[in-house]
Amino acid sequence: MQETPTITAAEIARLAGVGRAAVSNWRKRHGDFPAPVGGTPASPEFDLIQVEQWLRDQGKLPELATADRLWQRLAAASQSPAAGLAAVGALLLARQRGKRPDRSAGPQLTPLLPDIDALAGELGPQGAFDALWQRFSAPGPGRLFATPDDLADLMVGLAGVGGGSVLDPAAGSGAVLRAAARAGCTSAHGQEIDEDLARLAGLWLALRDVQGELSTGDSLRADAFAGRTFDAVVCNPPFGATNWGDEELGHDPRWIVGTTPRTEPELAWAQHALAHLRAGAHAVLLMPPTVASRRAGRRIRAELLRRGALRAVIALPPGVAAPHGVPLHLWVLRRPAPEAPPPARTLLIDAAAGDVATNYPRILGTWRSFAAAPDADVEEAGFARAVPVIELLDEEVDLTPARRQPAIGGEATGEHLVRTQERLAAIVGDLPAMMPQVTPAPAEQSSSPILTVAELAKVGALQLIGPLRPTTGRHTEDEPETTDETAVLTARDVVEGAAPSIGRVAGQPVRLAEGDVVVPIHASRLTARVITDEKALLGPNLYLLRPNPAALDSWFLAGQLRTSANEKQTSSLSGTLRFDIRRAQVRRLPLDEQRIHGETFRRLDAFESAIRQVAELGAELAQLSTDGLARGDLTPGARRRDQRKPPDGH
Repeated sequence: MQETPTITAAEIARLAGVGRAAVSNWRKRHGDFPAPVGGTPASPEFDLIQVEQWLRDQGKLPELATADRLWQRLAAASQSPAAGLAAVGALLLARQRGKRPDRSAGPQLTPLLPDIDALAGELGPQGAFDALWQRFSAPGPGRLFATPDDLADLMVGLAGVGGGSVLDPAAGSGAVLRAAARAGCTSAHGQEIDEDLARLAGLWLALRDVQGELSTGDSLRADAFAGRTFDAVVCNPPFGATNWGDEELGHDPRWIVGTTPRTEPELAWAQHALAHLRAGAHAVLLMPPTVASRRAGRRIRAELLRRGALRAVIALPPGVAAPHGVPLHLWVLRRPAPEAPPPARTLLIDAAAGDVATNYPRILGTWRSFAAAPDADVEEAGFARAVPVIELLDEEVDLTPARRQPAIGGEATGEHLVRTQERLAAIVGDLPAMMPQVTPAPAEQSSSPILTVAELAKVGALQLIGPLRPTTGRHTEDEPETTDETAVLTARDVVEGAAPSIGRVAGQPVRLAEGDVVVPIHASRLTARVITDEKALLGPNLYLLRPNPAALDSWFLAGQLRTSANEKQTSSLSGTLRFDIRRAQVRRLPLDEQRIHGETFRRLDAFESAIRQVAELGAELAQLSTDGLARGDLTPGARRRDQRKPPDGH
């Protein structure tokens, strides 16, 4: 970390919520603007503390939450955000354990100590670290791509880590191990080549008293857990490594199904995982799809099948994890028990074309059914098939799930096509009536007073609740966790307009009420959803705005929040994918006028939802027609009489 935290002109502009030109003007017009302390004449750097004080004196510094302010200063003071967060985490861990923090070891943190102490006093050491962690891991330019929480939860669910020990040999910042802790593992172990990330993962586990250890180093070349086995191995290994140690590891005892080819580094990770499993335990690895079919890996794939070690290959939709344009695979491996006959089938699931929110529970349910009865005949057209191993052991040993799925029958295709046509025609027919009628407003109307959400909360026009923290898998009497799965509205549900998911929440549950407005912290665009008849609990990473019905109309508030101006106004320094809804601006109108506007906003919301359905159904109809025609299940037919072009002159 730098001795003196500095900030660039571009970062000053983002801090103050203005354009870069405004900062240049301030430097020219105000003689007391802080002088540069570093950088170059073309790209000067300024003392962060001095800049913050100047902006505060000028009334140009937006009011920030303690966590946002601390993260901004920490990121500016750190050449490595991971190292900076690890240094703060060490202080918080010492505080949690009742030890006197060794602050002399990190004098560069001295300017940040008041904010660190304030945040720890406000949220506790665990909560303070979580708040900074969320900002560290938020998507943005130059950020590391961690395994998303929902994918990590699926992976540990497939591995069955609850009640056992788990190893992640490519731990990164600990996303998989955090998921294992949420699932109730007894101990979590990991190895990570990046020292700062390894420290972060270890601190997160230590702050929750999760047993285990995090080692630093290259797992393939310098295995920190050599000779040790675990109840599960879950891993998102690096893809496409060209220098992974194949020459010095040519006869490594971990290659239990044969020497790994140089061009198949991912299969080296698969064998590494198998070597660390106890007999009968499972490993789950995230893989690029080419591993299932590359010619160089045929021998290893075949041997994994023959020995009963490869139990499932699951194709996921594009975008679930980096690299986001690739439909990645999950491999489920099992360490065969000695002398046990190899199973006759391997499960292949093709979930690449489905919806992520509905696919994950379906994937997990299908796998658990197969694992309970591995000899049963699993065949879900277009989704899953328990394929006989002998069928897979052909010349190519191609394990790509889509190439081994049973075809959807012509009758089913036709029925599906008709239903899709009817649904699409019905929605398209309703669109003209759904379009809200709006006209240009008088000039004086656009000059209505404006209040921020924070100001509306101060005057009692609304109550601001949340955001809640994600579940941790561990809880105390002061932070209970719902023990039963129930309906929980998640950020993904809000963004996708989906029904509430099934899950658990940490802390005191907040039950949603009709008229509440919920806004995700992270999204590709600022999104607001009005609660109508949903019976659910508030999920993590969501703001809840509860309007006072005597002062504020819910639909009016939601419509005002979703403007492009508010999207810019509320985006934080961590990038445009993180929003601070307290900074959003709302026009001040009499309640009767709010209700008129609110009804129009409600109609716009319904219209937008219908447009999304039209796009989805249209794409589905085109694909169904293409597939059916190509297979011969459908045949070109004459257009209906009412669709034919009328003769000339009519």
